[in-house]
Amino acid sequence: MSFNSLGLSAEILRAVSEKGYSEPTPIQLQAIPPILEGRDLLGGAQTGTGKTAGFTLPLLQRLQLAPKTHGRPIIRVLILVPTRELAAQVAESVATYGKYLPFQSAVIFGGVGINPQIDKLRRGVDIVIATPGRLLDHVGQKTIDLSRVEFLVLDEADRMLDMGFIRDIRKILALLPKKRQNLLFSATFSDEIKTLANGFLHSPQTVQVARRNTTAEGISQVIHRVDSKRKRELLSFLIRGEKWQQVLVFTRTKHGANRLSEQLNKDGIVSAAIHGNKSQGARTRALADFKRGAVRVLVATDIAARGLDIDQLPHVVNFELPNVPEDYVHRIGRTGRAGSSGVAVSLVCVEENKLLRDIENLLKTEISKKVIPGFEPKSR
Repeated sequence: MSFNSLGLSAEILRAVSEKGYSEPTPIQLQAIPPILEGRDLLGGAQTGTGKTAGFTLPLLQRLQLAPKTHGRPIIRVLILVPTRELAAQVAESVATYGKYLPFQSAVIFGGVGINPQIDKLRRGVDIVIATPGRLLDHVGQKTIDLSRVEFLVLDEADRMLDMGFIRDIRKILALLPKKRQNLLFSATFSDEIKTLANGFLHSPQTVQVARRNTTAEGISQVIHRVDSKRKRELLSFLIRGEKWQQVLVFTRTKHGANRLSEQLNKDGIVSAAIHGNKSQGARTRALADFKRGAVRVLVATDIAARGLDIDQLPHVVNFELPNVPEDYVHRIGRTGRAGSSGVAVSLVCVEENKLLRDIENLLKTEISKKVIPGFEPKSR
């Protein structure tokens, strides 16, 4: 499935193509069609799933198809986010995908001067990306007009509630026209989120990509403590000693994937690396060789592994823990599929202790830890 099949305009497709994307992610596939149809949407998706483009692309198209307003632009899209970092990220996405469209946007958050924001709003904008507190500051100063908003997005709604924004959100909702399209995205669907959604979404389409902070039940997880310098040696020892035949190994970087694959091959363990710098042909070939058993170890980065779907993969190894804890769950979810059991092994050095704590906090469980005799770490 390509972006071309989703019914997006030539201008938007051109911007998407220049960004280097050709295939939509699962959340984009599910979210874009109902948004284009004008439906309200309740989306379950976390950061890193491509959800920002999942609502940005169809909303830009809805604006493009709607009747033009004469004179100064009016605010027709309001995107509410919990943090200034996310506001900046969404604003960048709007600018990137809307580069061939005539729309103006403003990003509004606290911690910076309000006057440049007021100047931008006075000149007229079509799209506002805002954090709730600073948006209400503008409302209080009568420097923003929300009376013509046609599209409302609440992004990372669960985080907004955690940060205590519920009263602010309700105040903002009361200022908007009753007739509008509403989109709510949340990583979790707590009772509070459901209550909020029921209050303003009308017959929403629910779309959800697999929650990555729940691990498959058939996966046994183990941490092997080891010094960083001896990780490769330990990995070879485990593959040989345990007679692992099909192993997917994750590294943080493309360079690290290449280097580890070369070292394993020198150890006599047939290995291939896949990452973003490899051509699609090379990646397809490596994956095919891995699936048929010609390659024993596939070393991958998170990005390259996005579309990997391997039935009955017995072993996943985190050669390095990911920086984002949700990615750990995404990685180990490659094993233990369709009812089969799987083993997820992580080689953890002392420098990764914080990353490990973050993962265990996310999973709300402590992962079993073992030290392999002969590989005892010098520091814990």
